[in-house]
Amino acid sequence: MSGPLDGVRILDMTSVLMGPFASQVLGDLGADVIKVESPAGDVVRGIGPMRHPRMGGGFLHVNRNKRSIALDLKKPEAIEVLLRLAVDCDVLMFNVRPQAMARLGLTYEALSKANPRIIFVALVGYGEGGPYAGMPAYDDLIQGLIGLPSLIAQIGDGTPRYVPLAFVDRAVGMSAANAISAALYRREKSGVGQSIEIPMFETMVPFVLGEHMGGKAFVPAEGAMGYSRQLAPERTPFATSDGHVCVVIYNDKQWRSFFALIDRLDEFESDPRFADIGSRTRHIGALYALVAEVMRTRPTAEWLALLPQNDIPAVRLHSLESLMDDPHLEAVGYFKTVQHASEGAVVSMAIPGRWSESRPEVRRDAPRLGEHTAQILAEAGYGEEQLSRLQAAGAIVMAPTLEGNP
Repeated sequence: MSGPLDGVRILDMTSVLMGPFASQVLGDLGADVIKVESPAGDVVRGIGPMRHPRMGGGFLHVNRNKRSIALDLKKPEAIEVLLRLAVDCDVLMFNVRPQAMARLGLTYEALSKANPRIIFVALVGYGEGGPYAGMPAYDDLIQGLIGLPSLIAQIGDGTPRYVPLAFVDRAVGMSAANAISAALYRREKSGVGQSIEIPMFETMVPFVLGEHMGGKAFVPAEGAMGYSRQLAPERTPFATSDGHVCVVIYNDKQWRSFFALIDRLDEFESDPRFADIGSRTRHIGALYALVAEVMRTRPTAEWLALLPQNDIPAVRLHSLESLMDDPHLEAVGYFKTVQHASEGAVVSMAIPGRWSESRPEVRRDAPRLGEHTAQILAEAGYGEEQLSRLQAAGAIVMAPTLEGNP
């Protein structure tokens, strides 16, 4: 099967994580993603552990289903190559400042004259027009601006902390993939492309304020900000007699079932704190403290059997190591050991979801730096003599051919 974006060609000038994650999603969906790299390569290539230089483990998991071309854009010959490739692409995406793209001659106005169907996508930290426009933007910085460390401090020991994963980069990357897919659909209807800006800061604000705007959703305000259930310090995985479980007791039926399970149904029916979801939310700290007290009385395995039997959602608390051994992921074949052309046996994570038609699939390993330079330029009409001249000028880098591979 071919993925739903089969036939779409994307020129991906992004690096690090947000843009590469977005283009990997599009590549998984069938697009031909051409990853444009400098002669030094995407910086993430250098983050270990690794078996060979510039092929770090993190890079492998965000750059599959792509082809790599290495260009030195300090050379005018390389800029000419890039312009030639851009004219024949459906999408051009980048995460450098638009002013830097303009210096290369890569503006929407210029490209759309040659290719009215092109979709020109800027992944930026902050939207143009505001005082932050053009400022450096990284996952940690955006987490700080949207207040995530402050929320963690509020429910913890008072120390602001970042979420220990690249949450912003991946969330904004997914938003970018959604926007590009929608723009491609629109182009099929209208016949013309467009310029799109995806700002990290503005994209992430609803992730926080969607729940926590609280009373300020109204004018004038109808109460304080913050969703008390999510900000209750007691909202944690509950300790059992021998470990932890994650439990959500949310609606009337679940709370009633829980109190029946622990032989305290009379208390549930008589205590006004349990009367409805509004009352429970106002007293959620005390309720969670009560649950925590009870959960310590039995072992994890017993709770994981009893709670679902009583229609109360509960799951085990994983560590990084135990997540790799999760029985559901094993049953659906989520992790597979595959043979990478240069790196040997590596772990591959499945593309989530099931499709009856146009199923996404992994077609390519994460590429070596410049692995497809010659192939991509040959498709663009460059002959061997031209490739030799470009290589001699230092405008392109071509990875050496692996033994047994074309």
